[in-house]
Amino acid sequence: MALTLLRGIRTQALFRANAGLFCSTRLSPPARFTTRVEGVQTTSPKTAPTSIQQAAKEAAEQKMQGFEAVIGIETHVQLSTVTKAFCSCPYDYGSHPNSTVCPTCMGHPGTLPVLNAKVVECAVKVALALNCQISMTSKFDRKQYFYPDLPKGYQISQFDIPIAEKGYIDLDLPVEFGGGHRRFGVTRVHMEEDAGKLLHSESGNYSQVDLNRAGVPLLEIVSEPDMRTGIEAAEYGAEVQRLVRYLGVGNGNMQEGSLRCDVNVSVRPIGQSEFGTKVEIKNMNSFNEISRAIDYEISRQIHLHKESQADQIVQETRLWDEASQKTFTMRKKEGLADYRYFPEPDLAEVVLTSEYVDEIRNSLPELPEAKRRRYENMGLSMQDVIFLANDDNVAHFFDSTLEHGADAKLAANWIMGDMTAYLKDEKLSIHESKLTPLELSEMIASIKNGTISGKIAKEILVELIAKGGTVKSVIEEKDLIQIADPGAIGAMVDKVLADNPKQLEQYRAGKTKLQGYFAGQVMKASKGKASPVLLNKILGEKLKGN
Repeated sequence: MALTLLRGIRTQALFRANAGLFCSTRLSPPARFTTRVEGVQTTSPKTAPTSIQQAAKEAAEQKMQGFEAVIGIETHVQLSTVTKAFCSCPYDYGSHPNSTVCPTCMGHPGTLPVLNAKVVECAVKVALALNCQISMTSKFDRKQYFYPDLPKGYQISQFDIPIAEKGYIDLDLPVEFGGGHRRFGVTRVHMEEDAGKLLHSESGNYSQVDLNRAGVPLLEIVSEPDMRTGIEAAEYGAEVQRLVRYLGVGNGNMQEGSLRCDVNVSVRPIGQSEFGTKVEIKNMNSFNEISRAIDYEISRQIHLHKESQADQIVQETRLWDEASQKTFTMRKKEGLADYRYFPEPDLAEVVLTSEYVDEIRNSLPELPEAKRRRYENMGLSMQDVIFLANDDNVAHFFDSTLEHGADAKLAANWIMGDMTAYLKDEKLSIHESKLTPLELSEMIASIKNGTISGKIAKEILVELIAKGGTVKSVIEEKDLIQIADPGAIGAMVDKVLADNPKQLEQYRAGKTKLQGYFAGQVMKASKGKASPVLLNKILGEKLKGN
């Protein structure tokens, strides 16, 4: 018998060893939710690469062929908690194999799991952000299967009563893919633990087991089968990643396995209500790979239908091979009955209170969809909106720049253009830049009031990103104040025209494009400090002979 009350209420567990009775007591911080107790490595065949463009073209033409795809995604999000889901072991990606393990996460007999309260908090955050209905009472279950990296022989998960269900996610497709707003349903969100990892030898003769990842907390987000193209599925995955990063519950890094997407794809004749045979695709390490894998799989299934070989489409798990741009059979898909789910006897129900849920709801940051709509209302283009809201660090920098009085469109242009280009070249993120939002707004103001030109601003921007400082100090230190004296600019124009009589004669003979050449010579002479507006006006007058 055990009574478990998380965060603030004493946990007591009684167990008998040999002839003695032992009691252990654990104290945790106060909480507003409680728990209560009531009654194989594969080898893909070597084949010639197929054309990515051809696969994408066939997928895009699926409706013309009389078929449509039905796509759903199961997304596993690794939570950035200090310790694992049911024990006190930390998890650090890249740690030496089997260095962050204990008897509990290694599945030793006699050990008992203790739920990490932070996992529940993260789950509620994600569920609210996905507009889900929260289950005020949920439970854990054992999902039983045998694999070398699953030491207990079962995974602690949630089956029939997940922590949340019946939600949706809104997103905007990029302009280059046709644009448009989409809403995709979310079937459920549930908590579970991760398995370990198999490290395969290069020879393929043996595999080693690393249990560092065993017991790491995951959220599985299951979508409705609402997607119809690889692009929609990839953008859905990208939006989930944005949501996770905005909420701060995980880093969403696909390369580290912190966000993994398993895609279910089937095709059916247009007008048919029944789903076709579902195929699961794994082993995709980027959203581009997700899109390409789906497009290929759609093409493969449509081809089999058209060749009257639809019976060869079986419910299975297939692996995406990036080298050949194809999917290959990994294993036949197990059904629910194979997992033999039953309630986890060593963990109590998770019971939430309305106050606990409301407190988390009120703590949520502005989410990507709300941010996009706010930026759109500022008059920014959809391309600007999607770029700025894509990264919460970029969005925060942009918002902070506006708070200092900068024009929204000008700030967006500088962040998306020169600033992003420089950071990309230097392999830096925006929070590693030494340029502050205040100084970007000061630089924009200096351009508008004529203190500096746009060309000078580019030079100042690089200096501020790399070294920091203020706009004013860089202008003074490098003597970059824009020349706005008509007399000084007129004198420079006269000298350039006098030094280039042949070009002047050609201009007046009708080769008017040479005006750009003269302007460039003046800018060179002024070291880029001549006011472009004033220069063009004076140059135009003098070229006409005035």
